[in-house]
Amino acid sequence: MDSALNALQEALLRPELRTGKAYHVADARGLVKLDAMENPYGLPEALRSDWLARLREAPLNRYPDPRPQALLTALARHGGIPESQELMLGNGSDELIQLLILAVAHTGRPVLALEPSFVMYRIIAEHFALPFVSVPLDDDFRLDLSRFLEEMAARQPAIVFIDWPNNPSGQCLPEEDLEAIVAAAPGLVVVDEAYHPFSGLSFAPRLGRYPNLLLLRTLSKEGLAGLRLGYLAGPKAWIEVLDRLRLPYNINILSQLSLDFFLTHAELLAEQAEAICRERERLTEALRELHVQVWPSRANFLLFRLPGRAAAIYEGLRERGVLIRAFTGHPRLSDHLRVSVGTPAENDRFLSALEGLL
Repeated sequence: MDSALNALQEALLRPELRTGKAYHVADARGLVKLDAMENPYGLPEALRSDWLARLREAPLNRYPDPRPQALLTALARHGGIPESQELMLGNGSDELIQLLILAVAHTGRPVLALEPSFVMYRIIAEHFALPFVSVPLDDDFRLDLSRFLEEMAARQPAIVFIDWPNNPSGQCLPEEDLEAIVAAAPGLVVVDEAYHPFSGLSFAPRLGRYPNLLLLRTLSKEGLAGLRLGYLAGPKAWIEVLDRLRLPYNINILSQLSLDFFLTHAELLAEQAEAICRERERLTEALRELHVQVWPSRANFLLFRLPGRAAAIYEGLRERGVLIRAFTGHPRLSDHLRVSVGTPAENDRFLSALEGLL
């Protein structure tokens, strides 16, 4: 049986699927969870009953609205998207990355991104058997723009993904560098603003100025990770074509109603983002006082470096009940750790545990 099954898989599946690994999610049960860049603040109890009352309206026996236009309009307003641009909802930004790559997979042209950057660009490109090209950032996570432009001209990528701010460094490319990339790109440029609530920056006002520019967002970092909602913004001609690849009813009715509720309480999400930014700066200074090399961040996490000790510190923190992100075995990041900004109490627990290990 096993040999027949293996033979069938070998005959039908692409080699990268048979040899690859699924995206790993660490078990966080019983731990202070500071590994996944989530908003640590839940819904205040005062609003919880109102939210549940909104969900009671859900007609679960019916399919959801396949394109909830009023919700899209409200979301565009919330996200500062120009009125001339269109939006498309995805089941998290991961689904939208997948649809974008699927749309150009027939070309055989590469997907290009920074190194390091969000790992799903590479994973999804490989799922579609497309070449993945990365241009390395330097040791301070800065980009050599000339090298990037040269590589882009030589490789002619179908899509360039730029996470802005970058994951895992938390830093943003200079806006003039990003504009130069968009202007010179031979294909699409997707600016991934997953962490825009914390950066104070957005490329949204440039939408419509370039025929190849799209903007990717997620609501996960704003506090709605459990809803799995992302959106793609750009010219109507692009969104209409890409929307043909989206499976019908990909956003369920409970997510739609929840998003509608939260958009009417957007001030809560903004207040939580401000609190996270304040804690981010406090956490940065505390790490520096511990003589830890930490990079300034415009996201809701911090990258720090502990040469020769990162793996041991990671395990030590786990033993003390704190889960952060390690990059064990990564060619560039094995000496680095990444901590998400939590509540003041969670951050204090992290700092206390870290200080005891240094």
